[in-house]
Amino acid sequence: MTPEPTPTDPDQDFLRLDGQICFALNAAGRAFGGLYRVVLRDLGLTYPQYLVMLVLWEHGELPVKRIGQYLRLDSGTLSPLLKRLEAAGLVRRERSTADERSVHAHLTPQGVALRARAVEVPRRIAAATGFELAEIRDLQDRLGRLTAALDAAVPPEA
Repeated sequence: MTPEPTPTDPDQDFLRLDGQICFALNAAGRAFGGLYRVVLRDLGLTYPQYLVMLVLWEHGELPVKRIGQYLRLDSGTLSPLLKRLEAAGLVRRERSTADERSVHAHLTPQGVALRARAVEVPRRIAAATGFELAEIRDLQDRLGRLTAALDAAVPPEA
């Protein structure tokens, strides 16, 4: 039987839920998810679909594998997203003529046109945070560094 920690136990505070960075990030992520659901409703996109569209608006035609790299998604997760975007008429997938194993995603004219309406999304999200633009940029920088440090801390799979 594990003894109950005493009030003087230094590990007691260390193991409090509100002291866990992973929980704070998870809670913030869930809060963002709820807000994005509301903001993206008018565009007819889910948050993961919005991320795919952001990559395509920024980079244009890309191999599906490259989209997955940008979004840190495997093909099993990305393929259904692209399939739904294709069914909505926003994206077209085609096999590469140079390499039949490679599938490329292209924006359709409807997908390109949606970009003009999507410009308001980051503005609404930024306003909802209550942060100044400099604070948002600083947070993005810190989270990028955190992600890189965590990636580096994970040992390669055998």
